[in-house]
Amino acid sequence: MRILVPLLAVLALASCRRGEAAPAAPAPDPALFEPVASVLTHPRCLNCHQDESPRQTDAAYLHRPLVVRGKDGHGAPTQPCQTCHQATNTADGFVPGVANWHLAPLSMLWEGKTKAQICEQIKDPERNGGRRTGEDVIEHMKSDPLVLWAWNPGAGRTTPPLSNGQLVEALEAWVRAGMPCPKDG
Repeated sequence: MRILVPLLAVLALASCRRGEAAPAAPAPDPALFEPVASVLTHPRCLNCHQDESPRQTDAAYLHRPLVVRGKDGHGAPTQPCQTCHQATNTADGFVPGVANWHLAPLSMLWEGKTKAQICEQIKDPERNGGRRTGEDVIEHMKSDPLVLWAWNPGAGRTTPPLSNGQLVEALEAWVRAGMPCPKDG
C-alpha cells in the first residue's frame, strides 16, 4: 500500500501536467477572409451589389444612362436591364452582358459595408440569397453566370485580383476553418 499511494499521486500529477500542456486548438484565422474580400470588394462585384442604381467602371460612376433597380432588381418596368444588356457582351465589349442581367437582391447589398460586415452577411441565409451552408456559397461563386462574368467583363474593364479558381480555393479554406470573419476596426 505504501508504494501504491505515491504511485497514484505521481500518476495524478503527471496527468494534470499533460492536460495543462496540451496545446489548445488554434482559433480560426479571420485573415482567411482577406482573399475572398479582395474579390467581393472589387468593382466587378460592388457595382451590382448596390442599393438603387448600378455603378460603372472601377471608379463606380452612377450608371449612364441613369437606370434604377426597380422592384425586383431587373430595372424599371419601362426600361429593364435587358433593354441594353443581352446574353453576352457586345462584340466591342462596350455593353456587358450575360443571361438574366440584374442587380443583386437588396438583401445582398454590400455598398458602404466593411469587410467584416460583408463576411457576416454572406454567412447569413437571410442576407445571402438563401444559401444555407458554406458549400452553397462556394457553388454560387463557382457557377452563377453573373459571378463568372466578372472574369470576362469585356473591353476596358478590370477583373478581380484573383482568378475564379483562386477565389473558390480561398472560399474552401475559409469554409473549412469555420468561416471566421475579421473584426471591424
